[in-house]
Amino acid sequence: MTITYTDQVATCRGLGCFWKLLFRLFEKISLHCQIYTSLIPVSFVLGFYVAVVVGRWWNQYLSIPYPDSLALYVSTLIIRQRLQVQVRSLSKIRLKYLILISIGIVVPQSERQNDRSRLIRRTIMRYANLSILMTLTMICPAVKKRFPTMDHLVKSGFLMPDEKALLESMNSKTSHPNYWMPLVWAATIVSQAKIEGYITNEFSIKTLIDEINKIKSNCAGLLSYDWISVPLVYTQLKRDDRVTTLAVYVYFVASLMGNQYLDPRKGYPTHPIDLVVPIFTFLQFFFYVGWLMVAETLVNPFGDDDDDFDVNWLIDRNLQVSYIIVDEMHQEYPVMIKDQYWNEIFPSELPDTEETKHLQITPFLGSAQAVEAQTDYNEKKPTVTNCDKKMITVQETKQKPKILTEVSNMMAMKYHKNAYRHDDYYNNLSSEYQVQSLNTSNDKRNRSDTIEEINKEKHVNDFGESLVSLTEYSRLQLLPSTSTQPQYISRTTTFSVVS
Repeated sequence: MTITYTDQVATCRGLGCFWKLLFRLFEKISLHCQIYTSLIPVSFVLGFYVAVVVGRWWNQYLSIPYPDSLALYVSTLIIRQRLQVQVRSLSKIRLKYLILISIGIVVPQSERQNDRSRLIRRTIMRYANLSILMTLTMICPAVKKRFPTMDHLVKSGFLMPDEKALLESMNSKTSHPNYWMPLVWAATIVSQAKIEGYITNEFSIKTLIDEINKIKSNCAGLLSYDWISVPLVYTQLKRDDRVTTLAVYVYFVASLMGNQYLDPRKGYPTHPIDLVVPIFTFLQFFFYVGWLMVAETLVNPFGDDDDDFDVNWLIDRNLQVSYIIVDEMHQEYPVMIKDQYWNEIFPSELPDTEETKHLQITPFLGSAQAVEAQTDYNEKKPTVTNCDKKMITVQETKQKPKILTEVSNMMAMKYHKNAYRHDDYYNNLSSEYQVQSLNTSNDKRNRSDTIEEINKEKHVNDFGESLVSLTEYSRLQLLPSTSTQPQYISRTTTFSVVS
């Protein structure tokens, strides 16, 4: 049976309908990618990764051991001759120094040291540089290519044949790295130098051992950085599988779709104009990918990249500087002369060139230096409150006799007791008030109802533990009495602790 479809192909516009549908789908995909790519925190993830890598990169550089400090201590603390020989020839050496200073030259090398002390100093520094070199051969491919075997170390002068045999025998006993063995030899030589008299005291030994330990710690730190890398959960160091790189590239594939400029006549949000080329997307791609490339370059600073550390140059530099300090410059210094500011003590101003005169500034004296303050102090009269006025009125109208003032003061000095013997303070009173004091005591016992209470607050600082408020009955109005026998005077004291 024949199937008729003529009515369905009345117009030949099928391809045009296909492009229309494709464009509509593309616009929907673009808007979808634009919405959801903004939810991915690529800046945070990539920034954190770069911060970790740059921090590790700089810390690894700071961990590179330098033997300069050890060389300075070795040259200073290991003397040129044994102690007893140096004492005998001290006068002769002083005479030679005076002669050479007068003609303006320094002591020649042949006279300032002997072969034994020179051998000790050079051997210590050679062992220190050997330990550093052995560490770098384990973490740096460039150094490993330069010194692939111990025979190359012997040929370069870092290692002697008998020392090579000791290292190889140690390798047969343990599989752990033996970069620390030369440092052990150096520490043993330091102790032997003390026995032979080339080191004068034990403090010098401690100083040298501490510097050797610093080199060992730096070498161990480099091995730790090489052993513990950035966690694989965050990044993969393989060229074919890098999580951080994959995340960045996938983000930009989605951004390439989401940041397309659509027809502004359709009224899409964030698409007011059509620039044809997504310029800002390209800039974003350059910034992020460049940021990622920096992190990948710095993740291993001991590699073969152009921006990695030049470790081979550092090895040559360390050995040369070490030998210069402990051998060539050992106990050598220019003739000491008076400087040009000898009479002035210090220069008021150092000279400048014409290009730097305008850079001179005045010393900073503080931000409050220009503040003008009043130099005269106005003394303020104390403010008198109503309570103070009442107390003043009471004191003016009801003044205590002198005898009562002395009794009250003595009672306040002994506030921690409940009763006092009258004869404890009887002898402390003046003779003219003793009779009146006895009469007052007897009358106090007979007529205690005439006592007037006046509270006085006294704050006592008990060594920072608490403040004690003392309330005492210190004002007495007593009647004369004829009794002459010493009596007891009781007093009640109330304490309130102020926390």
